[in-house]
Amino acid sequence: MPLYEFICRTCQREFEALVRHDEQAECPECLSRETERKLSLPGIPLVGSTAHAARPTDLPPCGPGCCRLPS
Repeated sequence: MPLYEFICRTCQREFEALVRHDEQAECPECLSRETERKLSLPGIPLVGSTAHAARPTDLPPCGPGCCRLPS
């Protein structure tokens, strides 16, 4: 079952819930089923050598006078 983000229309609480696509989530605060699924971005796992962000020295020069140009 996927994990979705919801907001309760009754008490405005934001929460996450594991639900099937056709199920309606229940608010853990007020137990209302008047909930709305929020649009959320998927997480991207970072594994191995791709886990580090590009350092400025790994990038090509951005133009004349760039600090990344070789001295």
